[in-house]
Amino acid sequence: MRAKTISADSPDQLRVALETGMNDGLRPTLAIVFISVKQDLEAVSALFREAGIDMIGATSAGEFIEGHESGGGIVAMLLDLDKSRYRILFQEIGSNTLQSAAQLLMERAYESFANPAFILLSTYHSEEGTTIDGESLIRSLEEIAGPGLNLFGGMAGDDITFEGTYVFTESQVTDYGVAALVLDETKVSFRGMALSGWKPIGISRTITKSEGTLVYTIDDQPAFDTYLRFLGVDPSSVKSQINFFSTEAIHYPLQLEREGREPMMCNPIGYDEEKGALIFESKVATGTSFRFSTPPDFDIVETVLEKAGELKAETGEGAEALLIFSCAGRLSALGPLAQQENDGLHAIWGAPMAGFYTYGEFGRALNGKHEFHSTTNSWVALKEK
Repeated sequence: MRAKTISADSPDQLRVALETGMNDGLRPTLAIVFISVKQDLEAVSALFREAGIDMIGATSAGEFIEGHESGGGIVAMLLDLDKSRYRILFQEIGSNTLQSAAQLLMERAYESFANPAFILLSTYHSEEGTTIDGESLIRSLEEIAGPGLNLFGGMAGDDITFEGTYVFTESQVTDYGVAALVLDETKVSFRGMALSGWKPIGISRTITKSEGTLVYTIDDQPAFDTYLRFLGVDPSSVKSQINFFSTEAIHYPLQLEREGREPMMCNPIGYDEEKGALIFESKVATGTSFRFSTPPDFDIVETVLEKAGELKAETGEGAEALLIFSCAGRLSALGPLAQQENDGLHAIWGAPMAGFYTYGEFGRALNGKHEFHSTTNSWVALKEK
């Protein structure tokens, strides 16, 4: 497998970058594309259709390749990979349930390969405000695939506008659905991990009243007031929900406790004034115990790179391509260190790298189980066997 990354600020620039990238004889069969919602997605799709290159991708909250990071641009990983070793699946949810959509996707994956591994891209919210619960999506996929599910990826972004996110192929696009690059794991090695670094703080607390993604009370006290007290924020100062939840609250998720698994990071994303409830990015059951959390120290970058180096040493394998799915909240909290983290992973694996800042991440946690994450850097290294 040969891989190469390209970047551009417009479809016209992307066309030139693609032509230049193939000057050395590279003939990509597949492009993995991460793109700002500000760009002309149809023009980009047409470019790859005309070139006869399969495409899969997601809109972003920032996109990057090795040595380059942009907000509002386009990046692509070009892969020359035997078409018999991958399949692109696209599943719009529409009027179906998330569970039925996940089942259909899995059934099609196992029709293709006995041992499928997944690069999963999902929308986060539609233009109409319909959201996908990442935790429910992963559990639905796991019900069919079992605990051996091997999956990495992320939820699409929209440059922190929260107006609509998209996943797509060269011929399809949706703001409410999933797209998956399914790889034959008997032919392509697939190794990675997901690590957050956000630290729990204070005592364990309990969600005492909730409904779906709405949380009404924490320890029998109004959830919004309790959360603001933790942050030391005066409720009267929260004049703009969009600014507060996308710039401040994103740094302080709840760590939901789960038996036998790592805590689930879950961000509040809004406040329903009429119902008096905090809105979270995933469903939170009544009775759930949690701890508040704070952003990591700057040494988290060293920890992520150290763990990546250990995995590479354990497997004794290199990589031919590296994909990174890093939380938009991570970029907000770490600033330039987020790019340093991504470039550090590229240096360890020594392979072309592409990724984007996400609204949620999928991947293998340190305990070996695949989870839905938030505030996390999830990465996967690929190598054709």
